[in-house]
Amino acid sequence: QVQLVESGGDLVQPGGSLRLSCAASGFTFSSYGMSWYRQAPGKEREFVAYISTAAGMTSYADSVKGRFTISRDNGKNTVYLQMNLLKREDSAVYYCSRADSTLWGQGTQVTVSS
Repeated sequence: QVQLVESGGDLVQPGGSLRLSCAASGFTFSSYGMSWYRQAPGKEREFVAYISTAAGMTSYADSVKGRFTISRDNGKNTVYLQMNLLKREDSAVYYCSRADSTLWGQGTQVTVSS
């Protein structure tokens, strides 16, 4: 089955850290760039980070640059998002997607609150 499954979302205090995971199956993971997006209540889904196939290139939204790190393990068919120095405005449902935007996960909730 072709799918992406996110995990790792949680409630965390401002300034805290979380690592999200996205497990891929049913396709040749190493052949695709991968992205993370997020959507907060009442807002449109927005780009967070991208990583190329062999992790040679990454890019980030300005709002997370310097705090978030995207990485991948092609041997485990998994892409990660390490989130540090979390802010309340980072609260959202986080989605991973194949870079061609034809495949999305179901999302994982991140809530940053004291």
